[in-house]
Amino acid sequence: MKNNLEKVKNYLLELNYNIVSEDAAEELVVVENVEAGISNLIIDCDDPILVVELHLFDLPKADANIYRRFLQMNREIIHGAISIDETGEKVILRDTLQIENLDLNELQGTLNSFEVFLSENANELISTAKN
Repeated sequence: MKNNLEKVKNYLLELNYNIVSEDAAEELVVVENVEAGISNLIIDCDDPILVVELHLFDLPKADANIYRRFLQMNREIIHGAISIDETGEKVILRDTLQIENLDLNELQGTLNSFEVFLSENANELISTAKN
């Protein structure tokens, strides 16, 4: 529903996120908050859920130790999870929320969770991306 997209956009603006691009037909926006260290965050109003997804890096090589560490990291994430896309090459941070009753606090919780996770794990994520 178009109302969902407008509601989400208003929340994002209230949370100081800039809308970089928008696809109204797909009900999708790409946002950033440079101060929070977030860029190219995809927000997709895929009724009945809101998908929040951030591509972290392409996985240069994968092994059981990397996957194990990602699972361990998931335990630290308050909202969302680190995951691999369907190709097995892209590492993403992802959360889904029910869109019907979505409020500002829920979206803020997800975004704050992403920000905290990235700030606490930046060095390790950069190291993993380079290997």
